[in-house]
Amino acid sequence: MERVDNFGAGPAALPLEVLQLAQQELLSYRHQGLSILEMSHRDALFDEIHQGAVSAFRRLMNVSSEYEVLFLQGGASLQFAAIPMNFLTKETVGAYVLTGSWSEKALAEASTVGKTRVVCSTAEGHYRSIPEISDVVAQAEDAYVHLTTNNTIFGTQWKLLPENVGKPLIADASSDILSRPLPVDNFHLVYAGAQKNLGPSGLTVVVIRRDWLASANDSLPVMLRYATHVKHDSRYNTPPTFAVYLLKLVLEWTEKIGGVAEMELRSRAKSDAIYSVMDEFPNIYEGHAVTSARSTMNVTFRFSSEELTQRFLEGASERHFVGLAGHRSVGGCRASLYNAVPLESAYRLADYMRSFARSHSR
Repeated sequence: MERVDNFGAGPAALPLEVLQLAQQELLSYRHQGLSILEMSHRDALFDEIHQGAVSAFRRLMNVSSEYEVLFLQGGASLQFAAIPMNFLTKETVGAYVLTGSWSEKALAEASTVGKTRVVCSTAEGHYRSIPEISDVVAQAEDAYVHLTTNNTIFGTQWKLLPENVGKPLIADASSDILSRPLPVDNFHLVYAGAQKNLGPSGLTVVVIRRDWLASANDSLPVMLRYATHVKHDSRYNTPPTFAVYLLKLVLEWTEKIGGVAEMELRSRAKSDAIYSVMDEFPNIYEGHAVTSARSTMNVTFRFSSEELTQRFLEGASERHFVGLAGHRSVGGCRASLYNAVPLESAYRLADYMRSFARSHSR
């Protein structure tokens, strides 16, 4: 069967090499006569997979021994609640930088737990830009400052991230993790849903500083305590074993082709190919993000009419491009260029966009 060019925002494309290896090992992992899907999470074979995934993640992300690496469930959305439940107190405030829908959701969830405030926001400009780093300033009562590194729906991304804000800094890095260097040491907690750059849906990676973990609320239900998952090596309950296995394969694939440095080069090449067409035909493609905030992961644009949008999407479908419709909340189009999307896919899309623009220019 011919593979399509998958520009979906998540669950996103996975490396073909990874899928092929998983297919080979599906029925009998390492000729043991059982599948990963059937294997106990307490089994020595799975422990090797789990530890291999943790080690590969640490290497790729340069995670020091001062941090724990957890593989959890519930998506980034569960972290929206778990973070304030663990670290907000009656005397402190959860501080949030608003740059899009997911940061709004994180703020809303924290507001059900305790006091919150907005540090700064680009909502008035319809989330077309990213705040100045100088605007990200903590206050004395803040328990932490939370930001989203890349905004999937609106197609904006922090090019430089805040460093020392005076309070623990937290990053939702779900949609650009592993696509560029991330200075983990500048953060107390980093989390990411796996379904964009790390693996399949159903798995969330959390990186948390050990010394901060000691201050977490210990009166929560057991499953909501980070300490529980640290103590039990992310296996207090049955983990998503097949997702962890695929994560390990994706991490090994990433290392083999050059690591995060190579992913960053590819991300720039892919996004530059699309943005160059948009800049060449501004009368056809109206980009949502201002130039300085353009994401290398999610390229968002719209047309002058819904009719033209549908015509573009129909042509894309004929060429076996999938996942190009914009998020239902904003419309338009979106090309997600995650790590497993080949350069050739981006170039084919750019060629189509250029041809479409030429045939519809006045």
